Amino acid sequence: MSDSRGRLLFISPQPFFEWRGSPIRIASNVQILAEAGFEVDLLTLPVGEEKTIPGVRVLRVPNVIGARRLPIGPSLSKLVFDVVLLFAAARLARRMRYRYVHAVEDAGPIGLLAARLAGGRFVFEIHSDPDSYRGGWIRNIIMKAYACVMRRCIRRADAVIATGTGIAEQANQVRAGSRVVSIADVPSSRMEPDPDRAAEHRAELLKGDESRLVTYVGSFATYQGVDIVFEMMPIVRASRADVRFVIIGGSEEEIEERRSWLRERNVADAVSFMGRMSPDDLPHALRASDILLCPRAGGTNSPLKLMDYMKAARAILAADAPANRVLLDESIAQLVPATADGFANGTLELLNDVERSERLGSAARKVFDESYGLDRFRLQLVGVYDEMLERIDR
Repeated sequence: MSDSRGRLLFISPQPFFEWRGSPIRIASNVQILAEAGFEVDLLTLPVGEEKTIPGVRVLRVPNVIGARRLPIGPSLSKLVFDVVLLFAAARLARRMRYRYVHAVEDAGPIGLLAARLAGGRFVFEIHSDPDSYRGGWIRNIIMKAYACVMRRCIRRADAVIATGTGIAEQANQVRAGSRVVSIADVPSSRMEPDPDRAAEHRAELLKGDESRLVTYVGSFATYQGVDIVFEMMPIVRASRADVRFVIIGGSEEEIEERRSWLRERNVADAVSFMGRMSPDDLPHALRASDILLCPRAGGTNSPLKLMDYMKAARAILAADAPANRVLLDESIAQLVPATADGFANGTLELLNDVERSERLGSAARKVFDESYGLDRFRLQLVGVYDEMLERIDR
């Protein structure tokens, strides 16, 4: 591979690889940067699935606490690994003299230090706003401290990348007029939905008199709004016995807990849990569905799943919230209050108006093709580095 663009240290404080938003985006980032001619070292945690990406050297820090999984959001385990990442990044920066250091989220201060030690440029990438993870008072104190650190990294970075316009606006306020680049996510997979595989998936799921599939994709973390999905199921089934709900995501323990809840409400038989699905299988599963659910209402960053949904060309039912409106409006989705009743009513409306559902799905795919996708993502991401290179060469 050509080294004309130089060495790049990419620091990810999330498990790699794991099937959720940030790890999926990070995989896209490093793959595109490697394809563009950078020599990429990905410094990451010792947990997650093994994933090989051509041109990318994956470096994992030691598993000093013997962790097998990490919770989403701040935790004591994450704090320990951040310290380990700090020492590993400093050691690599001194030895490798990277031209660029690209750090994500809470790895921002680690990346800033590594860039200074290496004498390179620092790119800070923001995937969420601290308000997305608010909860108890201890967590709120942690997130307030993290917000202060994040502001410092934004001010000192040579380039700032945000995953949505809402986060970009917040960063621009901190950066005092300097340009922050908003780069929307890409879908979980480069695979296009296959009609034959979608038909097979649909036939396997539908049972008896069932004829409609309503699907949710994502983790069971509270901020995702997943409780709304389960609470609306009994309401919908009371009116439409031909509906089957499909849940993609969740651990075995989380799934069993939800099954117990559903059994108590006599709707367990109407729900299929698919667990964590391979990103390359996801496009076909989404294409097999009639309605795709996005109940997340908090924060300002758009859920990555919306890219998968738009690509699938199926009707989207989403919470009417600022994060979702970054990508969606009434011309390509049904937007409803983030409540069980709101989602139940929205689901029934779409089920009862097949023509409108199909029209929304087609319109969403058209917007995706025109405004998003891999080519646009590549152009914007590599453009950030080209702009920095121009500043270096002046």
